[in-house]
Formats: sequence, structure tokens, C-alpha cells
Amino acid sequence: MIIFGTKGYLYRLAILTLVCGHCGNPAAHTLSKRVTKFTLFFVPLFPISTKYLTQCTFCGAEQKVTREQAEQLQAQGTGGNGAQTHGQPQQQPRF
Repeated sequence: MIIFGTKGYLYRLAILTLVCGHCGNPAAHTLSKRVTKFTLFFVPLFPISTKYLTQCTFCGAEQKVTREQAEQLQAQGTGGNGAQTHGQPQQQPRF
């Protein structure tokens, strides 16, 4: 019997101060990278999909961004304005 499936990983890339497009408040936003990997016998082998998103810490609204926009926001955040960058994966909750 072959056991296969997928597993999700969530990487927090940066915490930025932006104006939320949903609520209009200037608040901290987390820039995250969500990677889904194919697994064989519970061993992650290769990525199937990669998505980037920002989430407002004030209202919780999420917005998808492209890879280029995520790289630009991350470079903007490390430009010395006090943004925190993280690279630790967090397991994505399953529903």
C-alpha cells in the first residue's frame, strides 16, 4: 500500500505597517508564504503550490499578492523602518 497526500506550511516573511484596503486603518500586516507540498509516506517531497498573502492584524482581512509584490514588500520592510522578519514555518491548520 502506498500512502500519499499533501501538507501545508505557512512561513511568516515580515510584519509591515500598511493601510488596510478593507477597514482603512493603518495597522500591522503579516506577509506570509503558504506552501503546499506533496508527501509520500508522510515525507514532504516537492512543492505543489505557493501563495503569498498579507493579513491585517486589526480586522483580519487577507489579501493575495503576487510573488513580485511580496518580494517588493519584504525589501521595503527590511529597509530600516522597524519591520520584523521571520522565516520559521508554522503548520497550517486543517479543516
